[in-house]
Amino acid sequence: MSYYSGCLDSHKPHFLEACFLCRKTLGRNSDIYMYRGNTPFCSKECRQEQIEIDQSTEKKSWKMSSSSSRSVRKSDPKDSTPNKTVRTGTVAVA
Repeated sequence: MSYYSGCLDSHKPHFLEACFLCRKTLGRNSDIYMYRGNTPFCSKECRQEQIEIDQSTEKKSWKMSSSSSRSVRKSDPKDSTPNKTVRTGTVAVA
């Protein structure tokens, strides 16, 4: 029994074996189009489609965080009372 015999049975696919988007097998002698570090694509078209998907997702995420931060910044003048006492200073704990 060989030391490596168990490793061959539990073969995990290498990240460059298939296109990230369409899962097409990447050939050994074909071009691989990379995006964001280690994400492989079989064609410029697949890579561009993923770029557009990511941009759309990022825009939606940005809009959601932007609108929620705007709603936090807008405070109702009725909620703020001018008679509140605020103490400032240093607190020492022993």
